[in-house]
Amino acid sequence: MQLLSRVLKLYSLVKEIGFDNKMDGFEKQKLSIFNQINFFGIVTGIVVPITGLFGEGYLPPLAWVVAFSPTVISLSVLISNYYREYDLGMMIYFILYPFFTALVYAGSIDAGIELFFILYAILSVFYLTRVRYIVLAFSISLTFYFIVFVFNKNYQFRLEKVNFIFYLLNQMIAIAFICLTMFLIKKESYQYQVKILLKNKALLARNKEIARQKKEIEKNAAQLRELNALKNKLFSVISHDLKTPIYALRNLFRNMFQYDLPGEEIKVLLPEIINDLNYTTGLMENLLLWAKSQMQGDSINPQLLDVSELIKETSQLLRLQAESKQVYLKYNEDKPVYIFADKDMINLVLRNLLSNAIKFTPAEGEVELGAAQTQSCVEVFVKDSGTGISPENINKLFDNSFFSTKGTVNEAGTGLGLVLCKEFLSKNGGQIFVESEPGKGSLFKFTLPLP
Repeated sequence: MQLLSRVLKLYSLVKEIGFDNKMDGFEKQKLSIFNQINFFGIVTGIVVPITGLFGEGYLPPLAWVVAFSPTVISLSVLISNYYREYDLGMMIYFILYPFFTALVYAGSIDAGIELFFILYAILSVFYLTRVRYIVLAFSISLTFYFIVFVFNKNYQFRLEKVNFIFYLLNQMIAIAFICLTMFLIKKESYQYQVKILLKNKALLARNKEIARQKKEIEKNAAQLRELNALKNKLFSVISHDLKTPIYALRNLFRNMFQYDLPGEEIKVLLPEIINDLNYTTGLMENLLLWAKSQMQGDSINPQLLDVSELIKETSQLLRLQAESKQVYLKYNEDKPVYIFADKDMINLVLRNLLSNAIKFTPAEGEVELGAAQTQSCVEVFVKDSGTGISPENINKLFDNSFFSTKGTVNEAGTGLGLVLCKEFLSKNGGQIFVESEPGKGSLFKFTLPLP
């Protein structure tokens, strides 16, 4: 067992003789096969003569020279490969092997080794790279084969009659070498193909991952562009729209201090300032909640909520805004309707939708709020009897153009509220819809998943 282990270890080392880091996988595979063939050639050059010693009959000296020649030739080839002299190794193999094989027959000896010429021809096609070398080596091997085995059969010394075992062994070794060579070529080629396929598979997986990352980067880039546009819009709003109520309050207090304005005049100025403050309050709430959502990313804090209670709270919050315009609020609070969502976000959605409904509903108009549970979701609606929206403007409501128009009493807007409504509903698994006709009011409806 120890001897067999050493032989296998030696065989493994022989396979890698002459390997160079500059070689690709295919070149290493070919060199490995060539080394293995020469390893078996050395073994054959030792085993065959030893076997011949046990046979009967006389063998001429030339036969013994040829019997030992594989050891010398293959060892020379392996030494050449070890020193990276690959071309020299090829020349030694494809010149000396056919020469010594033919030398036996030149001595009028039929040693039964004619099949080796076929082996040399096959190997020349596989190993030699230049066409003229292939043609030359192939022609030499086949020419020797036809001369010694096809055209000439009158040999004075026939090994099969003198030492049949030796003759039979030569034939079997030749056949074995041909089969072994084909097996090694097929095996190594198959392993190389498997490596190529695995490499291609890995490259394909890597390309898919790169494509996925590219899509993700493009998606993130689009989101960043949208976020940057929103940021620019917010800075524009902050720098422009927030100044109006602050200046109005400053002017009011300055006039009260400098001119000692009577209460009657102050009352005249207050409604406009209150409208500005209502607008600013809603804007600040939108901005703060939006900033909070951006800092927290996609995180939300869902909880079980009674949307009917949220509607009631929002109606109470905006009651003064509705009363100042003489708009009647109507909401249904008969029974609870439960959702599972982020309370601050849904409050913002209700507040923006109700504020917009009041904004675009004239005096003596009506705004109705309600919620109902269906088989698949919870629907919440805000319906007004206001001015309505044209079809072309409906398409602009929820994009990042921040589309906005003046209310029935010239109330200002930024277009930010509906954009945030869509974003916050999406984060909670909901959607928003709108139905409207100019002069016939509007119906804003959003859905949320069942708890």
